[in-house]
Amino acid sequence: MADRVIFVCILILVGVYFWATEKLPSLEIGDPLGPKAFPRLLGILLLVTAGILLFEMIKGRKAAPPSDVPSRGPVDRVSYLIVGGVTVWTFLYFLVFERLGYVIATSIFLVALTCFLNRGKWTMNVVTSIGFAVGSYVMFVKVLGVNLAPGILPL
Repeated sequence: MADRVIFVCILILVGVYFWATEKLPSLEIGDPLGPKAFPRLLGILLLVTAGILLFEMIKGRKAAPPSDVPSRGPVDRVSYLIVGGVTVWTFLYFLVFERLGYVIATSIFLVALTCFLNRGKWTMNVVTSIGFAVGSYVMFVKVLGVNLAPGILPL
């Protein structure tokens, strides 16, 4: 049942996302792709994700588990706390994003999440988080020419 709800939510999100993308102004001069290219690509990837989920739902129906396998019970309180904690942590990330800058804020955000989700592997978590933050900053700012918040670092 949860898969169906997620599938419908993805479809609604894609519809709203494509509607909002079409509201972006088009420029007659400059980049031939314009400002709508990247959002359209993300929308298409969301549709692909929905298609994969639909495929998995259909495939799951065909391979129904035997009746002697106990079903999962209701979601426990810890799961709600984890989702709430990640939501609050993401909100805090948004609050400090401009002040600290993309690289520092994203590094701290990802280090905390990976250390919680991938416990006991501090070195890998820190290296991966900082590497992703720096690598994506370089890709967006230097390669694609997108402005990201530099924050307190002299980038």
